[in-house]
Amino acid sequence: MQTSNDPKITLVTPSLNSAHTIRETILSVREQDYKNVEHLILDGGSTDGTLDILREYPHLIWISEKDEGHYHAMNKGIQMATGEAVAILNADDCYCEGVLTKVAAALRAHPEWDGLFGDIIFVDDHGREIFRREEACWDPQIVRFGFGVAQHQTLFVRKRTYQRLGGLRYKDFKNSCDLEFLTRMAFANCSIGHIRAYVVRYRYHQHGQSADKRVVMNMARESARIRAEYGVPGGVVGKMLGYYARLKRQAEKLIVLGKCDLIPGGWHLRKHMRDKTEFSSNIGLDKL
Repeated sequence: MQTSNDPKITLVTPSLNSAHTIRETILSVREQDYKNVEHLILDGGSTDGTLDILREYPHLIWISEKDEGHYHAMNKGIQMATGEAVAILNADDCYCEGVLTKVAAALRAHPEWDGLFGDIIFVDDHGREIFRREEACWDPQIVRFGFGVAQHQTLFVRKRTYQRLGGLRYKDFKNSCDLEFLTRMAFANCSIGHIRAYVVRYRYHQHGQSADKRVVMNMARESARIRAEYGVPGGVVGKMLGYYARLKRQAEKLIVLGKCDLIPGGWHLRKHMRDKTEFSSNIGLDKL
């Protein structure tokens, strides 16, 4: 039974021409058994029927106006949020059943946590499972060396943490603002918890950015810039630190979970990648 002490959770969904998937996203929230939820949709000016879908759900809080990309939309939602914790749920992803109750229980039990994250299920265009990824724990060192242990789709950040550290640097990075924010939290010694639960079904599909090889290549370039900005060496030393971080991540999984990743995630996803996908953007990602 939920009580008045249950933390309010704000979910921020950036969208632009997301009619293919956004209804599933909305329903994955509405059908949760945890109800102290605020769902904000920050639309970038859709013209494909997305807004007609939003009008069907009066519980949503939404605006539609041209923005400077999906991270700018996330920032606007974070600023609007009235919940104790804020999460980003993309317009093509879906929460797993009952997960918000688990998140709320962890937030209530650990008021010292600045945020928390969970595990993730990768799915294809039709929602069919590709593979699952579990993490052992938050490790600031691994994050500092350039690995986003906590993928933003599974991350819940206290509003106070955003107020202390600032928002996403959308003017600096087109595809890696989330990695920069994770790195910022690591350097700020934030306390980030982990829950042993699958949080989200993360979709790789023809209408999304994640499956676009051009975007992935730009993410690699931006990741290198982020590492350099935070003092991680480049060249051979940087590569060695990267190998060390990968090995440490797997060792922690072996110790905590009793298993490790025998097959890299990129190998699972390789056949779902496209040279070019059909996504909409207000910041010219199609010109990468």
